[in-house]
Amino acid sequence: MKGSRFHACATCIHFHAFRMDGNMKYKCERLGYDTKPSYQFNCWTPKEHVLRLIEKERRQATPLKSDNNIDKES
Repeated sequence: MKGSRFHACATCIHFHAFRMDGNMKYKCERLGYDTKPSYQFNCWTPKEHVLRLIEKERRQATPLKSDNNIDKES
């Protein structure tokens, strides 16, 4: 998943946002750090809907093989 445009704390399963004293707080439950939605750590585990988006982009970027490219025996 390294290098994904989706790689950010906000798309990780360990990211939690909550309101404290009227302000938004963000925490990585895995690392125990305060964080921000745009931060990136190497331990990123994307949420299920993000995995689907990554797969969709991968499929769209990969050209389909056609029957025209198959060598035909004469």
